[in-house]
Amino acid sequence: CATHPEPDALDAGITGALQEAGVDLVVSAGYMKKLGPRTLETFRGRIVNIHPSLLPRHGGQGMYGERVHQAVLDSGDTETGITVHYVDADYDTGPIITQVRVPVVPGDTVQTLSRRILELEHRLIVDTLGELSKNDKNPAIRALNS
Repeated sequence: CATHPEPDALDAGITGALQEAGVDLVVSAGYMKKLGPRTLETFRGRIVNIHPSLLPRHGGQGMYGERVHQAVLDSGDTETGITVHYVDADYDTGPIITQVRVPVVPGDTVQTLSRRILELEHRLIVDTLGELSKNDKNPAIRALNS
């Protein structure tokens, strides 16, 4: 990052900014970097991410946006989907919270698949956070409800 070229400084900066803002729950959507150990520890169990595939398939470093949809089409998958998961120290490996399956239809392109997934992603993240807010055993939600 241009403002914090050293990974430890970036991690400290992110953690500090989130704490200063009084953040209880971090929702990552489109953030392409791994979070550092300080941020992960400070917000353990309170960082969620949304990914445009059925993890663990088509996840990991470099698998984002249209790359994911191209991989789905290249693999011949008949379904794909969306995953909301907790963030851990690696790309797309945290515990899965929820998934929604989406069929791959004949004639799908990266663009048509991307549009269908994106529309559902917006609804899924809101619905998932709403459902999580009803579960007071979840540390992320206890923080939200306190």
